[in-house]
Amino acid sequence: MSFQQQQDTYEAQYCFQSLKITRDTWFDNQFYTSFFMWDSFTSGVAVSIMRNADKYNGVNEFAEMEYLNVTVVTSNKPYCINDGSNPFFDGRAIPKFNLQRDGVHSGHVQTGLQDSFCLVPGNNKGICEDGYTKEVTGSEGVRVLVAKKAKPNQDVHSPLDREFFISFLDVLNLPQHTGRFNFATQFPYYSETLYKPDFTNRSLGKPVVFDMDMSAGDFLTLLYLLKVPVETINLKGILVSGNGWANAATIDVIYDVLHMMGRDDIPVGLGNVTALGTPSLGCKYVKAIPHGSGGFLDSDTVYGLARTLPRSPRRYTAENSVKFGAPRNTDHPELRQPLAMEVWQSITRELNPSDKITLLTNGPLTNLANIVLSDENASSIIQNVYIVGGHIVDEHGEKGNVFTVPSNEYAEFNMFLDPLAAKKVIESDLQIILIPLSAQRKVVSFKSILKSLKLADKTPEALFAYRLLSLMQKLRRQHQTYHHMDIFLGEMLGAVFLADGPNLYPTMQIKPVSVLAGNIGKDGQIVINGKNGKLVSILSNFNSEAYYSQFANFFGDRRQSAVVASFDEQEKKWSMPPNQTEGV
Repeated sequence: MSFQQQQDTYEAQYCFQSLKITRDTWFDNQFYTSFFMWDSFTSGVAVSIMRNADKYNGVNEFAEMEYLNVTVVTSNKPYCINDGSNPFFDGRAIPKFNLQRDGVHSGHVQTGLQDSFCLVPGNNKGICEDGYTKEVTGSEGVRVLVAKKAKPNQDVHSPLDREFFISFLDVLNLPQHTGRFNFATQFPYYSETLYKPDFTNRSLGKPVVFDMDMSAGDFLTLLYLLKVPVETINLKGILVSGNGWANAATIDVIYDVLHMMGRDDIPVGLGNVTALGTPSLGCKYVKAIPHGSGGFLDSDTVYGLARTLPRSPRRYTAENSVKFGAPRNTDHPELRQPLAMEVWQSITRELNPSDKITLLTNGPLTNLANIVLSDENASSIIQNVYIVGGHIVDEHGEKGNVFTVPSNEYAEFNMFLDPLAAKKVIESDLQIILIPLSAQRKVVSFKSILKSLKLADKTPEALFAYRLLSLMQKLRRQHQTYHHMDIFLGEMLGAVFLADGPNLYPTMQIKPVSVLAGNIGKDGQIVINGKNGKLVSILSNFNSEAYYSQFANFFGDRRQSAVVASFDEQEKKWSMPPNQTEGV
């Protein structure tokens, strides 16, 4: 209540809203006893100690301090056991770092979230203490000045019970050094406009749902699908894999691309952030995605180019409501980010009885596997599934592309990121058209695709694609850690083949295949299985020159082009009165 009444600066408003949405979406009703502002409190204590540098023993305004002998626990009771988990002791005549054989570092080291040693049957809380800070005696501890207790508020009439809370609110509301702008004051004529096309007099084409994981190739694929005439492809919705090449919040960039292209009508659903059958707090597969090198950070920002896109009014948000299982309603539950399954159900409800959906998947098959598992009508509603991914292990010995897991030589990334989902989908009753790694590798020439785009008309989307691909090519040339950047070029092949396959003069093969799962060294590999394999249609060859030409031609087509070209264009519109922005 005190914070709500004291929001005189943009910083205070931001912090209040952040804390409020955290409280409103907390998983239970114990927010005030289970959420703590540790980082803010630590900053306050540190600043106060620095202000009192002339005094001893860390004297400060907010915490009672005491010297303690502490260590960070790296193992668990019973101590002094040798089970192969502890590299400090196991197999060593002398413990590493001269640690004590019966000390807090000499026991079992937790090997993962599902380590059976740490789990207690019937109890959600394990017994392992790896990472805990513990007070100890002897040489294994270090003498550290510790904040033992927050000082109470000296004003007994104040609703705030800690001295730090008073300072926190006072400092946030200081007029000195406050922010000059928020979004609305920076752009005085800002307006939230949604662009939705009118297809009343147009014959809509094949209903398509695009399942993507937000890699660079996927964003180019999305732009391509939006450029294909709606008489050919009617993009009904987008499902997003949260366990692929980008953070789940990168869904904002999808909204921006749709806004740019005038397609704010297309629903976007967020899927799981972990693979099928893995714990919600961790996933061994997504750890294979690098930070940088085309993975997290790079994909999250589309290599820094996301800031150039126009800003959509639609954003990722944690706003929630009781209707969808939250413990309470937030201020704006209608803004809640839809889930992948909800978008799928919405699309299928609106289908005409004779319509069937074509799915194009460019990421791990988590979303589609969940659909197959939960929607018993899925196989009757889905006409075809075009899967961009997979690598057929054959006698030629061509390797896969999971370059961050050397032990797995023959898997393709999309299948590796969720092998159980891949197995469920590919071996299901669905009609599968596979665009494997061997086909994708036929169109991984930066030179060819950039040459084709350079000859195309300079639409906003063509210029964006050219800038992105040029940047990726430059990174590949100049930095060894980006040597694999061409793997993203093949991701557009599925969309081009779906839109106009015959003009690529394709060669298809039907083979019985199975997906391997359960062994990190083979997870996601696809093998020929003549006895029990599922028959799938596999793209084996096509005209690559036709592919490059078709890709560039659609990007350069003035039809279905960008409604708003960039954030710069928006900035000009929002900075001047509407009657002065004509022609901007």
